[in-house]
Amino acid sequence: MAGEEGAYRNPATLTEEQAGRMLADMNEVIRAGEEMRRLRAEMIKIFVGYGWTQEKIARLTDMSQPAVSKQVTKCRADGPPPSVELSLDQCDAPWLEGRLWGLAEEISEAFRDTARCARHVDAVARGRKRFTPQSVDELRRLVEEDLRLHRAELPGGYRKAYDEISRGLDVPSKTGGPAATAPASVRRALACRIQRDRLRGDA
Repeated sequence: MAGEEGAYRNPATLTEEQAGRMLADMNEVIRAGEEMRRLRAEMIKIFVGYGWTQEKIARLTDMSQPAVSKQVTKCRADGPPPSVELSLDQCDAPWLEGRLWGLAEEISEAFRDTARCARHVDAVARGRKRFTPQSVDELRRLVEEDLRLHRAELPGGYRKAYDEISRGLDVPSKTGGPAATAPASVRRALACRIQRDRLRGDA
């Protein structure tokens, strides 16, 4: 019996480094989820400003009617919703960063196995990268390299979009106009979506 008892030893504990790596991955997912929830709440403010019904907002956000009602009530208590212009031709940094993000996502999807920017795009989606001057510069370099490598396969609109974005980022605007009243995260998300639709010819 002593041999059997000896077989049930306590497993070795995780090292601090192992636990740190494991929890870092979990924390990234949790943080990304929290950031997406905040972004969704900000987008609901925009939808309220459009005059959309709670039913429509609930359907689009996949939220329950009571949850949407609570958000809408809070939005109205906070005052007028932020103004948002949807023209691509805007020159504040968050809008340009969103356009760059959208361009990178399109390239990443078109060339899944070879796109230099694919890992960066994935890291942004998972909350591992944020929009800092350094990360934006890194993404610009990767997108420019992809545009050069896949020049023959990509429509000219991709290069044109990149040149516009790059010029805007090189000469930052001191004012973003009335649309800049919306939070930076909202403006990035909107610009990303509109840029992708424009590249696909849907806009």
